[in-house]
Amino acid sequence: MLMREACEQIVEYGKRVYESGLCVGTSGNLSVYDPAHGTMAISPSGIGYFETSPSDVVIMDLEGHVLEGTRRPSSEFALHSAFYLHRPDARAVVHTHSPYATTLAALREPIRAVHFAIMGSGVDEVPCVPYVTFGTQELADTVSAALDEHPDTRAVLMSNHGLICCQSGMAKAFALAVDLEFTAQIQWRAMCAGTPRLISHEEMASSFERLKSYGQ
Repeated sequence: MLMREACEQIVEYGKRVYESGLCVGTSGNLSVYDPAHGTMAISPSGIGYFETSPSDVVIMDLEGHVLEGTRRPSSEFALHSAFYLHRPDARAVVHTHSPYATTLAALREPIRAVHFAIMGSGVDEVPCVPYVTFGTQELADTVSAALDEHPDTRAVLMSNHGLICCQSGMAKAFALAVDLEFTAQIQWRAMCAGTPRLISHEEMASSFERLKSYGQ
């Protein structure tokens, strides 16, 4: 079985995504990339997270060819490929329909620096791209353009759709999705109460510097 560990991670973190409320039903998708072989393990289309087993995970190349697996891959496989092609350090991608991030996406608002939890995204404003039909190459192209325009961002909001983000591994990609949902929640609540006061670009630069020595 190709990418066995990656397949197991997708099953494990799919359950975490669901339990954390970042997705409902069969929405959202996850992938892991192996640059040494140019292969991507991605969650199957339309199967519940608690019904998915490692053998259901599909192995593809970044051009969309299925290399192993009997299931249909997520319809958003091109979206995941876009991140791996534009972010050489990306090893995992998480796409969610989390409520607050999707609320901002419905407002066509970026996620802004209302809290320093945004810093995991690499930017102090996560861009929001125009609406494009889900599961299409056009959506992948739109997100690719945003990644080119914002070379430091690890995340993109898709209008009336949801959030997609990448990191150096699945655990970090999941954590980033959680942090951005928290930031979106604070932003939405602040917008309901008044006009959010954003952390300045200079203060965010200081936060990014602090992040380099954060943790163990």
